[in-house]
Amino acid sequence: MKCACGNIQTAYDLANERFAAMGVDTESVLAKLDEVPISIQCWQGDDVRGFENPDGELTGGIQTSGNYPGRARNGDQLRADLDLAFAQIPGRKRLNLHAIYLESNSQVDRDAIEPQHFERWVNWAKTRDLGLDFNPTCFSHRLSAQGLTLSHPDPAVRRFWINHCLACRKISDYFGKELGSPAVMNVWIPDGYKDQPADRYSPRKRLLDALDEITSAPLGNNHKVAVEGKLFGIGAESYTVGSNDFYLAYAATRKVLLCLDAGHFHPTESVADKISTALLYLDEILLHVSRPVRWDSDHIVLLDDPTLAIARQVVRGDALSRVHIGLDFFDASINRIAAWIIGARNMRKALLMALLQPTETLLEAEAKWDLTARLALFEEQKSLPWGAVWEFYCASKNMPAGIEWLETVRNYEKNTLTKRDATL
Repeated sequence: MKCACGNIQTAYDLANERFAAMGVDTESVLAKLDEVPISIQCWQGDDVRGFENPDGELTGGIQTSGNYPGRARNGDQLRADLDLAFAQIPGRKRLNLHAIYLESNSQVDRDAIEPQHFERWVNWAKTRDLGLDFNPTCFSHRLSAQGLTLSHPDPAVRRFWINHCLACRKISDYFGKELGSPAVMNVWIPDGYKDQPADRYSPRKRLLDALDEITSAPLGNNHKVAVEGKLFGIGAESYTVGSNDFYLAYAATRKVLLCLDAGHFHPTESVADKISTALLYLDEILLHVSRPVRWDSDHIVLLDDPTLAIARQVVRGDALSRVHIGLDFFDASINRIAAWIIGARNMRKALLMALLQPTETLLEAEAKWDLTARLALFEEQKSLPWGAVWEFYCASKNMPAGIEWLETVRNYEKNTLTKRDATL
């Protein structure tokens, strides 16, 4: 692998030698890195508004902060924004859609959505060699206003949300069949109570029965179902029906995927540490990589210790083929396209840094109880020139190696994004 940039190539050649001395083959690392798909969330581009009712109020603990100009207001705008962002993000990518991003000429309620309402997304994905993932949208709806959906005591409300999830399974299967790559459909619900409930058992029993109906329906083999827990949410501070222990048990007994969201646990918990446990009981899991700041605030992913720890656990556990990596943040305080680029590039950088670790040597040292060598290797690799490998990787893919992508985004903002608000 070569790149046309002389300085970048020279720096990479030197870095290659350094890593080789540690027993790491950078060429093999970059080949593996390039094939790891990252599923990028569509909802960063429009503040989780969707196209069902773009000016509606967000509910269910979903909240964006900021009012940066230029959010997407229809599918064409959102796809154009994604095209610009994806052109700055190296490596294989997927797009993660929510059900509210349907496109229809007439009003369609969520229990009646069909594959035809997402044909434009599929056609767009085909021309870009992208996979699509999917999510039922069990919030910001008149029937989620009481804070309960699949666990609601009213059978009619519960039936609506079950039918919505069943419809989403059909759409997910359509994605997988059309694109030749199974879609991961992730079920997250906001269900819970602001104050202490009198009955904690019954809502969970109703949720269990509803999920069983959803997951057991024979609706194709081109998609995979995941379930996502949460510690608490706004308006559900005292009791969350779909807790992590509920969903871990559900996923293990029903053989569906468990989604671990980096923002859905207590701040002192390590999401990375949960990966190895989940993989003992499950064939595959889903990650939603986010950044909580004091609560599930969905800040843009940084190249920080929690993100690095997640990447390292996946790599050291030889689990890249068993872990689906998705992003989940929505920040309206900065340029939304820049948010995608920063977060996705950081996730890819974290994977690179994890792959550049001398994993086999570390494991051998640990197996021999040579804990001195293990600690020395952990620390020594931190100062190795991984940045030179990253810049070479980007340049070899005709992607911006450094901050030059920001000028591209600024020009797009000036010529496109600011004009959207001016026409309102």
